Amino acid sequence: MICAAQFVLQLDFSIVNVALNTIQRDLGMAPADLQWIVTGYALTFGSLLLAGGRLADLLGRRRLLVIGLIVFAVASLGCGLARWPVMLIVARMVQGAAAALASPAALSLLTSASPEGHARHRALALWQATTAGGATTGIIAGGLLTQYLGWRAVFLVNPPLIALMLGFVPRLPADAATGGGKIGIRGAALVTAAIAALIFGLTQGQQHGFSSPLAVAALLAAALLAAAFVYSERKLPAPMLPPSLLASPARRAAVAAMLLIGAVLAGYVYFISLYLQKVHHFTPVQTGLGLLPATMTVVLVSTLVTRRLLTRFGARWVLLAGLVIMTAGQVYLAQIGHHSSYPAGVLPGILLTSLSIGLSLPAASVAITSGVHGRDQGIAGAMFTTGQQVGAAVGLAILATAAAARTASAAGDVVAGYRLSFLIAAGMGALAVVLVGAVRARAPQRVPEEVTAPAEPARE
Repeated sequence: MICAAQFVLQLDFSIVNVALNTIQRDLGMAPADLQWIVTGYALTFGSLLLAGGRLADLLGRRRLLVIGLIVFAVASLGCGLARWPVMLIVARMVQGAAAALASPAALSLLTSASPEGHARHRALALWQATTAGGATTGIIAGGLLTQYLGWRAVFLVNPPLIALMLGFVPRLPADAATGGGKIGIRGAALVTAAIAALIFGLTQGQQHGFSSPLAVAALLAAALLAAAFVYSERKLPAPMLPPSLLASPARRAAVAAMLLIGAVLAGYVYFISLYLQKVHHFTPVQTGLGLLPATMTVVLVSTLVTRRLLTRFGARWVLLAGLVIMTAGQVYLAQIGHHSSYPAGVLPGILLTSLSIGLSLPAASVAITSGVHGRDQGIAGAMFTTGQQVGAAVGLAILATAAAARTASAAGDVVAGYRLSFLIAAGMGALAVVLVGAVRARAPQRVPEEVTAPAEPARE
């Protein structure tokens, strides 16, 4: 049930991209408005994740998951029945907000119900496998639904799926709300506004240049709001983001690694999709099928390999191995050319990268959520997802801007831009290796994720 919820939420990130041209033609949307179908969802989802994670801890995770899924289904219905561009954009933003409630609640339900050690490793491996499956299924399903049933079907497919999932809610573990605490309205508002301003500023900078007044103002506001959040949190007796969560060097390094992993993955999928369609002239459905081996690799590695490696070697070593392989995959893709074939020029690079995803994402989720009190599992899960989403927004803006500049300097050669983007992504992967590798020197003791004895949930 929990993994199915994550599958549907991840599906909606990618399923709409294939339908954008059809939506624009049917609703008569201006190009400047069209991007808000994607940006509006990312803006509310990414900015509200931390607040959603804390709400899950305070109000009850199962309750918040149900609320998030119901609102998501209603918003999907609104998208599918939209008659005007503004109706579709608003409904997409509500979808993102609902996903921000459901996703951290689902992840914290998974971790709080699974004792640290082998059981949690297995659960988080399955979680990451369904995440990867949802992303690629969205590309393929989006093309098929748009071609044969129309663009509205990509949204209307959600309500019946969610209705089916809600029937299994009574089987989820019941968790008591820790409602004695407070969410901290000021802290939640500041961090939400800071992340929203950051994502908006990066989006504007990517589309209109980072010297545009709107991009500069948004990024400056993001920095000021983030500083205000840190100052405010230090003054509160019960802050929204407990200091204990970031007291561990291993957890801080894992969060930093998630930011860089999110950046690499967003750029990798974006530029490989463009390369296959613009250079190899793949259709959207063919592009999805071209990425299918990557999805299958993530699913198989996560479910059959990573959980065993985590139990044997611990999160740090598995994460390091994944980051090294990710860097190698990006270096390989940086060699692509105009005449590189898919089997020899593209497939090995995406297989290496997908192997790294299957290793690094479950390892990072274990490193971030292990050793966390039950009352803070929601905010810990939100830290993991927020790191990935913010990293994706920042990384894609940096990589797309660099690729565009390189293309312009190379007389319009888009492949030169793609190669540079993969090279920069390799540098990001190498930086993540350094950050995670440096932790052991300061913290040689064994980390909580290697504990195999089940914890006592009642005392958490």
